[in-house]
Amino acid sequence: MIVVAEDHDDIRYVLKRSLERAGHRVVVAADGASALAAIREHRPDLVVTDVDMPQMTGLDLCRAIRADDDLRHIPIVVASGSLMPGDRQASDAGASATLLKPFVPAQLLDLVAALLPQDSAADGVKK
Repeated sequence: MIVVAEDHDDIRYVLKRSLERAGHRVVVAADGASALAAIREHRPDLVVTDVDMPQMTGLDLCRAIRADDDLRHIPIVVASGSLMPGDRQASDAGASATLLKPFVPAQLLDLVAALLPQDSAADGVKK
């Protein structure tokens, strides 16, 4: 299962739909604080987060996940239109990978497949 944190409705919809079409269960949140609550509740296999969100930024969300002994193992993909190539802010905050916007769903799915533990990956069938 994947938690997606994204404050823009259209981008959140595209992320959710792309991941579900690839066979993943997805829980969405519109801000970082809601995402952290969902992560604590659902214990996902992976988190995809935007950087610029209300209530808690994606970088603060990364730091909160990494500071929690029960959550720190979860891979985090930071998807951002505000970071520049080579920017270390996301990795310094604990992100496993950075995906620069705009991106195509295939780029996201490739990253997710590379980061997910094999036993938690969807049936291995990509659509």
